[in-house]
Order: sequence, then C-alpha cells, then structure tokens
Amino acid sequence: MHGSESPLTQTAKGHLVSSRYIFLLTGGCLLAGTAMGSYTVLLLIPAAGSVLIFLFVSPANAHTWVFTLQMSWQTLCHLALSSQELNAQDARPAVTLSAIMLLTQKATSLALDIHEGLVSLQQGQGLLQQVLPLCSYLLFFPALLGGPLCSFSRFQAQAESCGALPIPLRAAGWRCLGALALQGLRVGLARGLGGRQGCAGWGCLPHVWAQALPLRLAYYLHWVLDETLLKVAGFGPEAGQGDLSFHDLWTLETTHRLAVFTRTWNRSTSRWLRRLVFQRCPIQPLLATFAFSAWWHGLRPGQVFGFLCWAVMVEADYRIHPFLSARATTRGVKLLYYGTTWVFTQLIVAYILVAVETESFSMLYLLWTSCSSILPLCYGLTLLLLLRAKKPKQN
Repeated sequence: MHGSESPLTQTAKGHLVSSRYIFLLTGGCLLAGTAMGSYTVLLLIPAAGSVLIFLFVSPANAHTWVFTLQMSWQTLCHLALSSQELNAQDARPAVTLSAIMLLTQKATSLALDIHEGLVSLQQGQGLLQQVLPLCSYLLFFPALLGGPLCSFSRFQAQAESCGALPIPLRAAGWRCLGALALQGLRVGLARGLGGRQGCAGWGCLPHVWAQALPLRLAYYLHWVLDETLLKVAGFGPEAGQGDLSFHDLWTLETTHRLAVFTRTWNRSTSRWLRRLVFQRCPIQPLLATFAFSAWWHGLRPGQVFGFLCWAVMVEADYRIHPFLSARATTRGVKLLYYGTTWVFTQLIVAYILVAVETESFSMLYLLWTSCSSILPLCYGLTLLLLLRAKKPKQN
C-alpha cells in the first residue's frame, strides 16, 4: 500500500498542480495588463489561437498551423505599430512586440515537440485539464517579457513537481552582482562616450566599435536578469542551456571566430532558430536562418541588412579561417593570426549590431558610406575569391 497513492492524495495533488498553473497564468495576465495596457489583446489573440490549434489540429499539422498563425500575426503587429505615430515615451508597443516574439518562440517550440513526438497532449483528460497547462506555459509571468526559452516538458515537470521548488539563492545572488557590474560598466561607458559626435575617415572604425559596446552590455544585462528571474521562479534552464553564463561572456569577448561568437550569442534563441529553420531547410540553411531571424525581429531596414550581412560574414568565417590557420605554422604567425582576426571579429560584430539597431534608411546610409563598411566588404570579396578557388568548407 505504501507504493500507491490514495484517491484523496491524488485529488489533493491535482488541486495543487491546478493552483500552480492558475497562479502562473493569472500572474502573466496581470503583468501583461500592467506592462502593455490595452495592447494586451494583441498578445492574447495569438495565444488563444495557438491553444485552439493544439487542441483541435492533428499533431502532424499543428506545427504548420501554429507557425503560420504566429508569424502572420507578429508581422501584422510589427507593421501596424511601426506605421503609427506613437509617443516616444510610451514603451507599451515595444514591450508588446517583445512579448509576442517570445510567444512565437514558445508556441513554435511546443508545436515542434508535438510534431516530433517529444510531447503528447493528454486527450483523455477534461477540456480544462488540457487547456490550463497550455495557456499557463504560453503566458506564465516569469518568461512573459524575457528570459531564455523554456521547453514545455521542463515547464510541466517543474509545475507538477511535488513539494516546494528549490530556489538557488546563492547562484541568483552571484548573477545579480554580475548584473550590477555590467550596469556600472554600461553607465560609465555611456558617460565617457556621450560627448562623441560623428566620425570621419578611418576614425569611423573605433567610433562604431565604441557605439556598439553599450548595446552589447545592454543585451548581456537583460539576459542575466531574465535568466535569474527564471531560476528564482524554479523554471531556470538546465546547465549550459541559458542565454548567457560567465563562460559564455568570456567566449563572446575573446573569440577570434565570428562563427563561435554567433553560436554563443543569445544561446536559447540560436538553438531555437537552428531547430526551426536551419535543420529543416534543404537549400542554403544558413542564409535562410538569418533571413528568418530578420523577419522574426521585424523586418526594419537595419535588421534586414544587418542579419543578411551577418549570414555572409559567418559563411566567410567558415572559409577564411581554415585557409589562414593552415598557413599559421610558427608561433609568431599564430599570434598575429589570432590577434588580427580577433580585432576583425570585434569590428564586424560592432558593425552588425549598429546596423541591426538602426531604424532609418538615412542612418543606415551613413553607416554604409563610412569606412567601417570596408572590413565587411573585404570579408565578402574574400568569400567570393575562396568560392571561386573551390576551397573545401570546414564547419
């Protein structure tokens, strides 16, 4: 008798699990209403649509339907909100678009899990027992506005676990200290670079690099804080599955390979893009992945140019480094090779980040016509020469 649970115990456990789902869902709705106001409806409509697809469309077709719904709705929201004359002080449209993008990640990830047989929805349960976990997963408050992608399986396992979830306060404390250090460095850089206006000639290279530094620190800060919140809430990613660890931060700042930087940058989103696009695209998967990333981010001019440029630079990186490393035989030449390519990687990353964050054609044109475009152009021309020479690609 000790190995089985009584009906009363099972009922109590079911009520506990349901109360957790309701708490997470209610918290998400309240957070959405507070942060987005009337724009919350733009988030609830695709969430409800995805739940209906999961319930009434076959597992073989659910992924196609969910992908079409989410990306169509997200594109319409991007176009509608960007075409309106919005108050620059009103952050609600930007917050809403960010939440819809994260919803697209979760919905398509779950749809792929169902399509691949990794997750099976309990068809024998009542409608409420089927709907509640799905709605709670898509809208649970710790991951509503940010954070690494949490799979439905992990979310469900954590939500339905018996007893209290362990809270890693020590790890969270260290991450908060790291976030404080990043914020202090960001503020110091903003003050130190605040007086710099424009650039000319070769001075644009360090200018663009300095312009991108606060952007990188802002990304690092948000990833650290978002992941910390998820960890404290009990839904943190498994080891090595988050967006940014201190080892990842070291890799991002020290690698001389743009391909390594790309794989490490925003890890959970990179894995999601790889699974959703790269592994499923038979033709030019690298270009298709970056093109879809531009679509997912909103298709602003800077995003389209930046992500397509990023794709070409990664392809060039795959070809150039085997060619150069094979000729770096002595220690001095190796040091020159590593040092030079590290500087090139830093400058190209800065160029791409500034391009992606540029919102107007006029500012993008200034970036194109500056000397900072010389290095990406040289990488592109080198790629063409190596392709003509039919050098073997090493991935």
